[in-house]
Amino acid sequence: MANRHLSRSIVLQTLFEWDFRGKKNENIPSILERNIQEFAPGAGDSTFVKNLAENVLKRCSTIDEVIAKAAPEWPIERISIVDRNILRIGLYELLFADKKEVPAKVAINESIELAKTFGGENSGKFVNGVLGAVYKEMGEPGKDDAPKRTLDKSAMPIEKLSGAVVYSLRSDEIRLAFVHDIFGHWTLSKGHLKEEEEEKEGTARVVKEEISLNVEIKDKLGSNEYIASDPEKGKIRKQVNYYLAEATSGILKLAKSGGLDDAAWFPLESIPDLNMYDDILPIVTKGINILTKK
Repeated sequence: MANRHLSRSIVLQTLFEWDFRGKKNENIPSILERNIQEFAPGAGDSTFVKNLAENVLKRCSTIDEVIAKAAPEWPIERISIVDRNILRIGLYELLFADKKEVPAKVAINESIELAKTFGGENSGKFVNGVLGAVYKEMGEPGKDDAPKRTLDKSAMPIEKLSGAVVYSLRSDEIRLAFVHDIFGHWTLSKGHLKEEEEEKEGTARVVKEEISLNVEIKDKLGSNEYIASDPEKGKIRKQVNYYLAEATSGILKLAKSGGLDDAAWFPLESIPDLNMYDDILPIVTKGINILTKK
């Protein structure tokens, strides 16, 4: 089956029926075979379509967590069956497929086309917004392959956040606490500040809420800004200030979150091996330099 767009359409129709009829995985092979015979009779090798359906189902729970983070105002059950299964296909290809076979832009564009064909009036925009948000979180792989466009940030709403390089000292060993997101990166604990909240107080609060540690806020380490895509609000400027924070009590425990799946302590020697976002590395490095000079 050489036409991969047709293959994705067949997988979408199969997932739609599977979802609508109670998500019984044992029914997938017969539904898929029926759809292949109906929509692509005599098309030859169906390896791609079968592998895509199987892999989407295998990663479905993880993919649904990604959707929850990228579209927090749209619980998965509130998203139409068509749109959520288009997102499942698109996110599988965006996050887990071989990038040489399916570049990120192809995964996004194919999903938008499925949304325009099978979805409602706003499906294309919604799917584009969710996949665009995830693509941004991934660091936009392959973005330099296309001409760059200048973004006008002046009209974008701004969200203020604060976070910390959290450390502990135990028997003269320095350890740093990181959280792990569902995009595969170790990153720093952070969260939104409340209106009129003092920044250091707010930083201690968000760390406590996210990883259950009481911390004492120390030096300010710096800040960064990134553009996030919200399916409803559009593009948002997120500005994050980071502090060095010493853990004074509490056991490291990740709060329930749709966007994070782990939290752990790491000794300094293991930090270089962690998969971190490029804009986090200078913040972590500055924190480590301060700690090692004390």
